[in-house]
Amino acid sequence: MTSESERGTSTRALLDELAEGDPKDLLALGELLDGLGQRGFGVLLFLAIPPSFFPGVAAVIGSPVIILVGLHLLFLRQHVWLPKFLAKRGPHRELIIRFERRFDPWLKRLERWVRPRWEWLVDHPLASIYTGLLLVLLGFLLALPIPFTNVVFALLLLLVSLALLEGDGRLLLVSWLTGSIAVLVYGVLSGELARRSAWWIDHFLL
Repeated sequence: MTSESERGTSTRALLDELAEGDPKDLLALGELLDGLGQRGFGVLLFLAIPPSFFPGVAAVIGSPVIILVGLHLLFLRQHVWLPKFLAKRGPHRELIIRFERRFDPWLKRLERWVRPRWEWLVDHPLASIYTGLLLVLLGFLLALPIPFTNVVFALLLLLVSLALLEGDGRLLLVSWLTGSIAVLVYGVLSGELARRSAWWIDHFLL
C-alpha cells in the first residue's frame, strides 16, 4: 500500500492543515490528492469520514468515495484515480472544521497508541484486497436507510483510515474484525444488503 517514506505527516497534522482557511472553501478532491501517490488512499478515505456522519450527505458524498477507495485497494491500484466530476467535488472546509472540533480530543487519545507497527501487514497485497472488499461493503451499507448506523460506520472507517495513514497493522486487524462484524450484523442479518443487491441485479443485469 504505502511506503514508510510516503506516510510522514500525522493524521492530526493533516486534519489541522485541511481545517485551516476559509470555512466556505470547497476542498476539491483532485487538487488535494495530486502528488500524494499511495498515501492518497488514506487521505481520500479520511476526507469521506465527516460527510459519513450525516445520513443525507453520506449517501451522496461519503458512500461513493468510500466505495471508490475500496475498489482501488481491491484491484491493487498504485495511485488514486478520480473521474472528472468527482475530482471537482469535495467537502466544504466548514465540515472539516466541525469534525475537528468534535473529534480532536478523541484523536489526541488515539495518537497515544496508534503508531507505525506491523507495516508488513499494511503493505501486503492480500491485506489491500481484504481492506478494499471491506470498504466496498461498508460504503454500500452506509448508503442504505438502516437507522442509527451512520456513526457506527463512520467510526469504523476512521479506524481503517488511521491504520492506512499511520501504517499501523495492528489497528488494521482491529478494523477488519469490527468491520466484518458490522457487515455481518447490519448487512447480512438485517437483509438490507441482500435486498438492494437483488434490486440491482433485477434492474441492471437481467
